[in-house]
Amino acid sequence: MYSKQFPLISIITVVYNGSKTLDQTIQSVINQSYKNIEYIIIDGGSTDGTIDIIKKYEKHISHWISEADKGLYDAMNKGIALAKGELIGMINSDDWYELDAVEIVVDAYLKNPDKRLFHGDRYDIDNEGNRRKYKFNKSKFKFIYFSMTYNHPSMFIHKNIYNIYKYNIELKSISDYEFVLKVFLKNSDFFYYIPLTYVNYRLDGISAKQSLISEIKEGTKARLNAGLKYHHVLVFIILKLIRSILRNVFRIKYIS
Repeated sequence: MYSKQFPLISIITVVYNGSKTLDQTIQSVINQSYKNIEYIIIDGGSTDGTIDIIKKYEKHISHWISEADKGLYDAMNKGIALAKGELIGMINSDDWYELDAVEIVVDAYLKNPDKRLFHGDRYDIDNEGNRRKYKFNKSKFKFIYFSMTYNHPSMFIHKNIYNIYKYNIELKSISDYEFVLKVFLKNSDFFYYIPLTYVNYRLDGISAKQSLISEIKEGTKARLNAGLKYHHVLVFIILKLIRSILRNVFRIKYIS
């Protein structure tokens, strides 16, 4: 039915007790304008009605499992092991795609078949439902020394990359950063930026709730695991501390 012009795309949703938002996520996948999609849901053993939502859409889902896991990144790896698509996208249970997201990515892939990581811009959604565009920051310096500048929910990654690399389940919140940095350091030419906004991201994830010490510990591990040298990691730590001090100083001045 499908030709090389319509490659199979796998989309993975990881969920645990996500009944409040999962319905919107699923609908954003099954109503895509592009149709050759394999949809996989990995549930961590939910007890809040999530399974009922999955069963409601079961005919649209290629594979789903519900079992205990070792966290978000373990569940992602489980989904990747099941995926058969040429490109694999990750959309978690509190995020959702614009309805032409996959079509946009496939168009870029067909025009740039040598690229392996496709990514774009996103809309950030706060707790009040306000939406603000978050554009990809092209600064290599910021990516290496400060934070994840790539929009992971917008990423569609070639299966060949996932055959080599997996998400590190020992990291609690930035294994996606470690993964992307590792590939970037190996070959930055694999990346292709699509200057369009096609994914919505809720700002209430794990990484938003970490303490400074936890951020430094996780950030250090991720950078070393990805292949950065110790002196680069030291620069990251120093910049992180300086940034925290400056933020506290300005906050005190503002309050007083």
